[in-house]
Amino acid sequence: MLGKTGYPNEVLLNGQWLPAAQATVSVFDRGFMLGDGIYEVIPFYRRKLFAFEQHLQRLRQGLESVGIDYGTDQLRERTAEAIARSDYEDGAVYMQVTRGVAPRKHHFPADTEPTVLLYAYPFRFDGFEQKLAHVLLSEDFRWHRCNIKSISLMGNILANQAAHQADKTENVLHRQGWITEGSHTSVFFVKDNILYTHPNGPYILPGVTRDVVLSIADELGMAVREEAVAVADLRLVTEAFLTGTTVQVTAIGSFLSDDRRLVIGSGSAGPVTRRIQTAFAGRTKAL
Repeated sequence: MLGKTGYPNEVLLNGQWLPAAQATVSVFDRGFMLGDGIYEVIPFYRRKLFAFEQHLQRLRQGLESVGIDYGTDQLRERTAEAIARSDYEDGAVYMQVTRGVAPRKHHFPADTEPTVLLYAYPFRFDGFEQKLAHVLLSEDFRWHRCNIKSISLMGNILANQAAHQADKTENVLHRQGWITEGSHTSVFFVKDNILYTHPNGPYILPGVTRDVVLSIADELGMAVREEAVAVADLRLVTEAFLTGTTVQVTAIGSFLSDDRRLVIGSGSAGPVTRRIQTAFAGRTKAL
């Protein structure tokens, strides 16, 4: 259950279930001091995990990429335990692994024990088919390792705050005129009846929901190109949508850039987006 503060009542910290108010980490933990850690968010529907193995694999890849030595074999059991101990029908499990406690140095310390946090929280996933995102379009000023799901999220935070201040759903980013991703979402476009999304690589997070959508598109026989779309070509785009654990598949109605508003297609979800939304909802219901 959630406490009065909106936080979960209990968390799993370093293998021990604790009341959230009693869960503490050292002020010298590198996650606290340096943002030195990896995290993952795994959704569940009707108390059943969705795309767990893909999320776990991304966590493993992130840990390996930054040299954090942590075995993930028990995480499926712990994740299921977190859901069982909660009373949430729909929600997500947050897990975070930091490099652990050490004197503050930039290089990796030797022989540290990772700090591991895990907890479940509720989330309402229903209704994404009825939502319409109006988004900001901004230069992507983040680092060149966006494929790592690091807890160092200042670049994403600043990008999302800009969208929040502009009263927009999301901030869609571009590098040198080529659209990469949102501050916390993947982005898809339909142009000339072809579905486009930026290819995996250092400039985007390898989105799990993105991969599910690509699988759905393949099943539906859609033409797909994992290629970046140019900002200059947005006027040719007939549909666009965001994907992610918390947004699922949400249609984009318009982009705002330099005080200029560009409406996408009819300004609402198009037929390709609708087909993918329906198929995605079908997968979650089939768990």
